[in-house]
Amino acid sequence: MSELPVLFDELPTRDGGRIGMAVLNAPRALNALSLEMIHQLADKLDAWALDPEIVAVWLDGSGEKAFCAGGDVVALYRSLIEQEGNASADRDSQFAEAYFTAEYRLDYHIHTYPKPVMVWGDGIVMGGGLGLMAGASHRLVTETTRIAMPEITIGLYPDIGASWFLNRMPPGIGAYLGLTGAQLNARDAIDLGLADHVVARDQRQSLLEGLQEASYADRSAVALRAAVQGVIDSFERRDVAPDGQVMPHLDHLQALVGQVDAATAVARILADGRDDDWLAANRGRLEVGCPISARLVWAMLERHAHTSLADAFRDELGLSVQCCRVGDFVEGVRALLIDKDKHPRWRHADVAQVSRDDLFELMTSPWSSDAHPLRDLGVGHRIG
Repeated sequence: MSELPVLFDELPTRDGGRIGMAVLNAPRALNALSLEMIHQLADKLDAWALDPEIVAVWLDGSGEKAFCAGGDVVALYRSLIEQEGNASADRDSQFAEAYFTAEYRLDYHIHTYPKPVMVWGDGIVMGGGLGLMAGASHRLVTETTRIAMPEITIGLYPDIGASWFLNRMPPGIGAYLGLTGAQLNARDAIDLGLADHVVARDQRQSLLEGLQEASYADRSAVALRAAVQGVIDSFERRDVAPDGQVMPHLDHLQALVGQVDAATAVARILADGRDDDWLAANRGRLEVGCPISARLVWAMLERHAHTSLADAFRDELGLSVQCCRVGDFVEGVRALLIDKDKHPRWRHADVAQVSRDDLFELMTSPWSSDAHPLRDLGVGHRIG
């Protein structure tokens, strides 16, 4: 297989149009999203948006295991510690700023893209992979899909617009998912608004062929979306999805996290003794997770309960950079992915010890509003 970070192709349709194909091409790394991948995707999406013959876009991942397992946090880690002076308490964040700025700009572009974007969310879809998928017009999951925002395990927090879209789930559920890094299947994704369609994974090629045979004579945005929708509808197979894990526990989860503060919610979840494998796995991740991350999950959901998506991305950019500079991100990645000892030395013993000053330092933007790298998001119509 080619070593190119992203494989691009254009499939002809029967009436002279083309479907843009983009395949993340790092299967050994579970298609972890590198900065080069981000730049290549952004450039190609810009070009396809302006090409009148491109009728839709298909985004996929190579290999059998994952669409995209997340951002390239190992590259971020190395950028923060492998340069002289970067092991200090206040690390050089130049690469982190470039990475998160490009990632969030790409994610926002997908949310606002003028043509249908289909994401084939087969296998693992986590972190940055969910960032690519969340804004697509047609989010496809299969019987093997596993979705999660597991940032609490590495000292980060649910970013890639999650401060906005987790708030649009049933009350309390976004907070629970962020605190525990809970894994979701296809049924959960449909129930919580993270996916639109379930398609059997062995129908991928047939679905692509059906899309090629559809009529795209009317190139208006509404007609293109309707044409894509009509084909996908004929492949819908919700019966192949596993049983949901969230909705059967909805009342219980809402009782754990509802109308309390972060420390109380964490204490309730950890003290919950309900005998269920999924709940137990979630408790286990929270128990060893980063205390600062738990507070940040709560704070960001409160802050963005009623803001715009663009505002959420701007705020997340500052916070993500600060987590790299002065937070627990480096230690979390070291313990999980570098040394793999799985014994992170977090700055705080538990959530109750995280102070307001700690949160203020992390949640203070490195930039003024006029100098913010994402200051143009949501302003006018932008391609690219």
